[in-house]
Amino acid sequence: MDLNTPSSLTLFIPCLMDSLYPQAAQDLVVLLRKCGFRVEYPKGQTCCGQPAFNQGYFELARKLARRFLDIFETAECIVCPSGSCTAMVRKHYPELLADEPVWLEKARAVGERLYEVAQFLSLFVPASRIKASFPGRVTYHDSCHSSRSLGIYQEPRALLALVKGLELVEMGDSKACCGFGGLFSLRFPEVSQAIAEEKVKQILATGAQWVVGNDPGCLMNIQAGLNRGKSPIKVKHLVEILNSRS
Repeated sequence: MDLNTPSSLTLFIPCLMDSLYPQAAQDLVVLLRKCGFRVEYPKGQTCCGQPAFNQGYFELARKLARRFLDIFETAECIVCPSGSCTAMVRKHYPELLADEPVWLEKARAVGERLYEVAQFLSLFVPASRIKASFPGRVTYHDSCHSSRSLGIYQEPRALLALVKGLELVEMGDSKACCGFGGLFSLRFPEVSQAIAEEKVKQILATGAQWVVGNDPGCLMNIQAGLNRGKSPIKVKHLVEILNSRS
């Protein structure tokens, strides 16, 4: 990847973030501007095609991939607040478009300029520019796509260490799946809930007040599991913490 600091950023906001966590998306804009970047948001962006891809609807996924590449092809640098959607573009677009040389080249080029937000901040933003404060005890959930597909683990923890007043308490297995898995949670709700219950047990054992993560789907599923157990613990996206001035 080209590690020259970009002058402008283009945001790729996933569907669930747009629908369920718009405040986190707004916090991302504010945070990046505080860090000195010009931020753009293409209004024509839609789903990256991950749900269709996961269900085997590959032609529909290719259609959405081509649309995504058309929209983001000219972006200098793309930032996404979701490990799973970042992984979809980086890892699976080249698979989907392997038989289409022109589109394959576009997929590789765009993927090289796309960063998950914790990775981007760790690479391009000096620690001195993170001036957040959040008094509270938090635990961090590593989404499957972030940790396994993208290899992102230390970056969010290093960023949380910069937040004044925050105490990070690790759960037993932060990389254990939360049970969401996109449409998996709808097709196999009993299995999904059982997996989420195990994740909730780990969270409760930490004594944390907040669960932080970087994937809106995981946060949604974890919050549902906490709510079923009548726990007062709430979820927050990483960027909400990094933009907080409590």
